[in-house]
Amino acid sequence: MDEWANKQVHLACGNTDMRKSIDGLAVLVKEAFQLDPFSPCLFAFCNRQRNKLKILQWDHNGFWLFYRRLERGKFDWPSQTGDAVSISYREFRWLLDGLSLVQRQAHQAVLARTIL
Repeated sequence: MDEWANKQVHLACGNTDMRKSIDGLAVLVKEAFQLDPFSPCLFAFCNRQRNKLKILQWDHNGFWLFYRRLERGKFDWPSQTGDAVSISYREFRWLLDGLSLVQRQAHQAVLARTIL
């Protein structure tokens, strides 16, 4: 099972300056979005061309900074500038795969925990 499967993901809508480092992104999370960069969440940022991502994650005693660049194509990134939106890791995987956050044919999560 993927270790991130149950993590919440926060997207910085619109575009982010990809020159920002760990400290700059952590300040953006804290001050612009009023979120805790030390929480067990992923914080994702996208550039203006929608072909590069940075993902910030706190882990035990330090930050991870993941960087991804698409050689072709673009991410279907939310564009409302200045906002952060919370999504599930599953929805984040859709974005990474080039899909929209809204998947009409995706199976709905089953919340019931009983056996029939």
